[in-house]
Amino acid sequence: MTTATEVPRGVVLSETELVERVRADRAAGLTFSFSNGCFDVLHVGHLRYLVGSAAEADRLIVAVNDDASVSALKGRDRPIQEAADRAGLIAALRMVDYVVVFSDLTVDRLLTRLTPEVHCKGSDYTAESVPEHEVVRAYGGRTVIVGDSKDHSTRDVIARIRNRGGA
Repeated sequence: MTTATEVPRGVVLSETELVERVRADRAAGLTFSFSNGCFDVLHVGHLRYLVGSAAEADRLIVAVNDDASVSALKGRDRPIQEAADRAGLIAALRMVDYVVVFSDLTVDRLLTRLTPEVHCKGSDYTAESVPEHEVVRAYGGRTVIVGDSKDHSTRDVIARIRNRGGA
């Protein structure tokens, strides 16, 4: 039998696989922080957000929006990269333990199913303004704001690329 410490980290998992990993890691006494996003064009703001998220617990779970939910949230010209590629990039970052691609427009269901001790959001929120704040509070978790000031956005990176490319 594989123990929690022997399980590979930095991997993309199905939701069912992730639930099993969380169960095994919790049995070994580990805690979880949870971050989510589209991560369409990876930039320094994402990295700082994930570094801050990883510092909040023993293991970091990152939920990546699937392509349909990115389009619904960001517009029909998004995503730029497919979900599998975005998830793979996030999983390759050393501070990330587990990645799951999800199709919901919010992470309420995933939070309720996984019950991470800490739900992390970026500095464009306050702990009280995070949409999932009440869901996290209801199961006994806490919401924290991590990362640097919101001076970076995928939208701005895409605009700079288009402007420099003459598009």
